[in-house]
Amino acid sequence: MNTSNQNSGELSSPRVSDSSPVRSSAHVKLFIPGPTEVRPEILDAQTQWMIGHRMPECIDLVGQILPKLSQVFFTKQTVLISASSGTGLWEAAVRNCVGKKVLTCVNGAFASRFSDVAEMNGKAIEILEVPWGQPILPGQVVERLSSGEFDAVTVVHNETSTGVTSPIQEIAAAIRAMPGGQDIMILVDSVSGLGGAHIEMDAWDLDVLLASSQKAFALPPGISFCAVSDRAMAKAKTVPARGYYFDFISLAKSIAKNQTPATPAVSLLFALDRQLDDMLAEGMEQRFARHLAMRDRTLDYLRGKGFDIFAAKGYESPTVSCAANNLGIDISGLNKYLRAHGMIISNGYGDLKGKTFRIAHMGDTQPHELEELFAAMDGFLA
Repeated sequence: MNTSNQNSGELSSPRVSDSSPVRSSAHVKLFIPGPTEVRPEILDAQTQWMIGHRMPECIDLVGQILPKLSQVFFTKQTVLISASSGTGLWEAAVRNCVGKKVLTCVNGAFASRFSDVAEMNGKAIEILEVPWGQPILPGQVVERLSSGEFDAVTVVHNETSTGVTSPIQEIAAAIRAMPGGQDIMILVDSVSGLGGAHIEMDAWDLDVLLASSQKAFALPPGISFCAVSDRAMAKAKTVPARGYYFDFISLAKSIAKNQTPATPAVSLLFALDRQLDDMLAEGMEQRFARHLAMRDRTLDYLRGKGFDIFAAKGYESPTVSCAANNLGIDISGLNKYLRAHGMIISNGYGDLKGKTFRIAHMGDTQPHELEELFAAMDGFLA
């Protein structure tokens, strides 16, 4: 893997050519957990001349992308590309990999939706739920799986609604060590983690690892990716009614030829190709380190202002920090103030609206940009 770092440790400042598309001057910098801020040169990469998805140019483009995506997933197994959000790949994971019953691990809004998707696709489910703000832990998972009635488990790596990262490596190791654990499909949503928080497909022995473009990849929405293990591919062949659009077998046959069964999001492929080059030039280890440094600075800032951190200590997300609104500030008022300064953060999600707020520090966000955000927040909090 290319882990070379730039001299400054930061991505180069964007430069837009005279021929670049005209953009609105009313730019609001996004410190929200998706869609995240997209650099002008990545936006511009979408403006390449359109090509047909069966033309050699598109086949070559996908052929350039796949080995780079494999490096980001830390895998030598199959990587698939979908013209959908990560939500579509939730459906793909459960339709292809659940034959008997799935244990769905829920510790936040998106984990709960993943569980709903499994049930709405006709799968037998059992929910392992812990309080929001807490991680899913290995012992909890193994205890439930020990009944022997499950052939799959779903878990969210980085819960966007609460700013909690669950210990996927330890969970997977505990599952594999239990009797029959080698046959259990481990289906992981890392939509807001992959590309910013450390996770490895092969070394951690996962079966499906999925992500979306609009989070730590710092791309526009509309494309998603997943790594699928050889074990999961074999399992899919035994599962009936896998559907059409998200059938792993069909997708894998096409991707082996650097194609997709249906029309891909061609413009986004151009942007993805450029962004993967930049991510690998930064180096994945350096990218993880930058995200951790920004998380630590954000947590220090929030604690320094008197806010409690919603995530359990030791499980705070590298990509999005969730603060409890224990000071009772007007979060909508804060965002109105920040908008006047050309930036925005996120209110709490769902039932946590008004009770928490979230600051994303993912993708191509740089430490100096966080300092600008904190300086603006100081103006409101004062």
